[in-house]
Parts: sequence; structure tokens; C-alpha cells
Amino acid sequence: MSTTVAPAPARPGPRAWAALTAAEATVVARDTAGLVVPLGMPVLILVMNGIAFDTAQVLPGTGGRTVFEIYVLPVTLALIATLVGVVNMPSFLATYRRTGILRRLAVTPASPAMVLVAQAVVGVVQIALGMAVALAFAIWQFGAQGPAHAATAAGALALTVAAMYAVGMLVAAVAPTPQSAVAIGMVLFFAMGATGGMFGPRENLPDAVATVGGVLPFGAATHAIAAAWAGLPVPGSVLVSLVASTVVAGALAALWFRWE
Repeated sequence: MSTTVAPAPARPGPRAWAALTAAEATVVARDTAGLVVPLGMPVLILVMNGIAFDTAQVLPGTGGRTVFEIYVLPVTLALIATLVGVVNMPSFLATYRRTGILRRLAVTPASPAMVLVAQAVVGVVQIALGMAVALAFAIWQFGAQGPAHAATAAGALALTVAAMYAVGMLVAAVAPTPQSAVAIGMVLFFAMGATGGMFGPRENLPDAVATVGGVLPFGAATHAIAAAWAGLPVPGSVLVSLVASTVVAGALAALWFRWE
């Protein structure tokens, strides 16, 4: 007697991936606060700092770069990546887990991991858009110049995004509810920002706090971006901090993340 073997479920193709990514983009676009804050708040901080600082003041040893380009701009770019990666993204994933979307996807050909990838793609696009807006505004209003080493700057920004997304995935892994994901993300955002130079140069902080802030992703990111803008080598300790944050936070997120 012959037995009929059921065909294996078809794996999602490019159209399915594109459709899911488009659906994630629609969800993010409909979240007005989550869309406006990462795009509008950094520009507001850029303007406030641009008014407060002497944007024409040149810092010695930076190849003629100004305070605005070496301090304000790196903080703003790191701020965008942190808001999207650490605050926004975890709240979406926590909502999907809370409402059972990830559990239902697990019994379909579409793996729940597809949601993670789609959310990451949408987030990266959102970060890129936010950075483009901030850079355009900085050039238009404050006469800022592009980075002296474009490739180094691109690498520093890529490491920044990876580190912030790893931290965000860790938040999504440990947060039981969407509200707690936002709360934990905001606490980390302000903790990393306050010790990493968001409210003033790290040099003005107590030595111990400044040292810790430089190791955390936000402080390391601003240091790396500033070095790239000035055309200086990025310190190895800064690269180690960003890579270690990505690896450690990503590993813990993979260990603790639950689909339901």
C-alpha cells in the first residue's frame, strides 16, 4: 500500500517578503508619535544646540572643523539611531508578541523571524531618512560640511545602528508588555544619552561617569562619528565598545527572546 506524502509548505518568496515589509512600513507610518519623534526631535535638538553653540568656532586638531560638526552633529545622528532602535522597534515587537501575532506566524510558512527582518529593514530606512533630514538641515542652516572620511563615517554609522538595534532587541526580549518596552527603552535612551554627551560634552561630567558613558553605545557612537567627520582615526577602544555592545546584547536577546 502506497502512502501519500504531503508536500512541504512553500517557503515565502520575494513577493511575500516585500509584502510583509510594506505592511510593517504602513504600521510604522500610522504611528504618528513613533514616526514624528525620531524625525522631528533630533532636528529640534540640532537647532537648539546650533543656536546655543558658536557654530563658527573651529576646534584645534580637527582639520578646520567646527564645534557644531564635531559635537552637535554626531550627537544628533546617534540620537536618531537610538530613538528608532532602542525605543520604537522594541514596542512594536512587544505588541506583536502580546497580541499573539508572532505565535500565529509560527504555524504558517511565514516564520516569525520574517517580522524581525521586516521591522529591521523599515527601521533602517527610517534612520536613514532621519539622518538625511538632519544632515540637510545642518548644511542648509548652519553651513555644516560632510565628513572628511565618508567611508569611515558610513562604517561608524553602520556600527551605531547595529549596536542600537542589538540593545533594542534585548529590550524586546525582556519586556513583557508594549508599555514596559517603551519604559525600559526610554530609561536606556536617557541613561546612555546623559552619560554619552547628549546634554553636554562628556568632558564636563565626573570622570567615572564620563568613562562609563564612553563605553556605552551612545558615547562610543558619537566619538566614532566625530572622528570620522574630522578625518581622524577612530580609536580602537571605541570600535571595541560598539562591536561588544552588538555581540553581547544580540546574544542575550537571542537567548531570552520568546515568540509568545
